[in-house]
Amino acid sequence: MGTLDWIAVDWGTSNVRAWGLDAAGAIVFATSSDQGMGKITREAYPDVLSGLVGGRSAGVEDVLICGMAGARQGWIEAPYLHTPTALSHLALGAVAPAPVGDLRPRILPGVCQAVDGREDVMRGEETQLLGLLALRPGFEGTVIMPGTHSKWVRIEAGRIVAFATAMTGELYDVLGTHSVLRHSLGGERNGPATEDGVAAGVSAGLERPAEVTSLLFRTRAAALLSGRGPDWCSGYLSGLLVGAEIGGQREWLGTGTVPLIGSARLGRVYADALARIGVASEIIDATDATLAGLKAARLQGTT
Repeated sequence: MGTLDWIAVDWGTSNVRAWGLDAAGAIVFATSSDQGMGKITREAYPDVLSGLVGGRSAGVEDVLICGMAGARQGWIEAPYLHTPTALSHLALGAVAPAPVGDLRPRILPGVCQAVDGREDVMRGEETQLLGLLALRPGFEGTVIMPGTHSKWVRIEAGRIVAFATAMTGELYDVLGTHSVLRHSLGGERNGPATEDGVAAGVSAGLERPAEVTSLLFRTRAAALLSGRGPDWCSGYLSGLLVGAEIGGQREWLGTGTVPLIGSARLGRVYADALARIGVASEIIDATDATLAGLKAARLQGTT
């Protein structure tokens, strides 16, 4: 580990993470806060950044930020780059808010798809995709990024050529909290029957994605008629939504291995679902991809 050279920041909606890095990219310090974009005002960003780095940034100026700090409701808007866009040009779209003491922050842009009928946006995922290309040089094909808003992205020749968002994680939360299905999930959601529920849901979603609105109600009916507990019902709902997402996007899948950028837990669900239809996948940790992307973007801005 060397001397602190620059600071990388991933500013999400709920949380923010920062890493102090040396000139070789090794981590000198890591810190986080719950002061994501959705919890602070525009005026609060400088103080949150100062609080994150504390007194550890003496002599350092360069701060590179990805994520929601560049949203319209964030610190300062970093206009979207339009698809198709070369990930090697990501840093060219960075914007610079006012300095924070000695710190000179730059915020990376998001990417948009302004195609009638297929409008879509991403912020933060583009940096992970740049990181994927740093971790897997020359990759081409489809990438899946499971999460609250899952992204399906086509990469060709180092460019994002198309992408689509699936609100899978948010749908699970909304349906399980605010719909009639909440009565079947009201209890311990992780238990011995959870995995059986996931498997049943994935199978149904893969086989009949067009019927997902009807299949959803089985969550409630299975609890009433078959004695399914909250663990099975929770697993079924989660698996169904993942299966329907993949089943509805099958035309995006080719013969190559699909990178899954996200958490290990969600990655395993998607990997198992893809394996059911004969598609190989590789789980790549989201933090690893984010850090690799921020490092690669910084090099774009200094060469």
